Amino acid sequence: MHAVPIRPGNGVATSPTPVVRIDTATVARRYVELAAALPGVELHYAVKANPAAPVLRTLNREGASWDVASAGEIDAVLAVGGDPDRMSFGNTVKRVADICYAHQLGVRRFSFDAVGELAKLVRFAPKATLMVRIATDGRGAGWALGGKFGCAEPVAADLLARAVAAGHPVGVTFHVGSQQRDPMTWDEPLAATARLRAGLHAGGTDLSVVNVGGGFPAAMLEPVPPIAQYGAAIRRALDEHLGADRPPVIAEPGRFLVADAGVLETEVLLVAERGQARWVYLDAGLFTGLVETIGETIRYRVDVLRDGEPLGGPDGEVVLAGPTCDSLDVLYAQHRYRLPLDLRPGDRMRWRSTGAYTAAYSTVGFNGFAPLSEVYS
Repeated sequence: MHAVPIRPGNGVATSPTPVVRIDTATVARRYVELAAALPGVELHYAVKANPAAPVLRTLNREGASWDVASAGEIDAVLAVGGDPDRMSFGNTVKRVADICYAHQLGVRRFSFDAVGELAKLVRFAPKATLMVRIATDGRGAGWALGGKFGCAEPVAADLLARAVAAGHPVGVTFHVGSQQRDPMTWDEPLAATARLRAGLHAGGTDLSVVNVGGGFPAAMLEPVPPIAQYGAAIRRALDEHLGADRPPVIAEPGRFLVADAGVLETEVLLVAERGQARWVYLDAGLFTGLVETIGETIRYRVDVLRDGEPLGGPDGEVVLAGPTCDSLDVLYAQHRYRLPLDLRPGDRMRWRSTGAYTAAYSTVGFNGFAPLSEVYS
């Protein structure tokens, strides 16, 4: 039996925290905005960003396609009426059983970046379109993704040739890094795509699809250009490098579609002086929704409230930490938020743009803490 929490401080009944509240109407608006910025590009929602059924249902109504990474994500999309033939299996490391399951259902696009993965796909996903993932350097991104995924251009050329020889249609895919702040970053991988395409032309074949990935940013502390600027830059790069006769183009937005729809509400548990720093401990941390604070490159906008009203007054720098008894559970130590000096237990902090990679990353029970609660409207 769980103890009923005593809310200290202010004598006002408050809803339990931590909780993330997500407005699905904002998700729908973001989809429409991105579709307008990238006309003719098929948008495959990156299900990993937020796989909740209300989000998937909303995007299914808008006509989204799907970037899936596992059998579980395939099932989640099927549960809301999504079509397998509009799914792209984007994970470059897959169980054989998952390849077979996806292919049997009708999934016909798979990503890979290594000879071993190609061998699995040739054997268990006959005639599927195989997309080679090329590496990017991730410059300008909050999270660079090139260390774990993607291959060098010469390797990609070899993999494409092998896939074609095995009788598969082929494509090129890449990801410029999550929370990408530079709209021009897509130019370099699209130039590499054009060179790979030229190699295929020399052998008498062509790309069947180009996947420009995700990376479209949400509204964090650091300003980012409007989405129309990203769309214009990507369209220019597509025109320059692939021309009017280019193959079909798809994208894999995740964060942009769902992050700004969410607000994560937390409660202050403790304010303590430790050495030369003021530490603020919250009831949500690294294991309960805020894992993207690792590295401190994703910096959320926050509001501080007392009794439901903004808390102002003199402020000072703080270290922010979560509630678990794990020393890794520190959110921001190098980047110092400035919070009111009068901050005390029972006050609330609202973290904006937390509709992506929060509940999906939350613990299932580490240290006895419940998974992050979710409310959808």
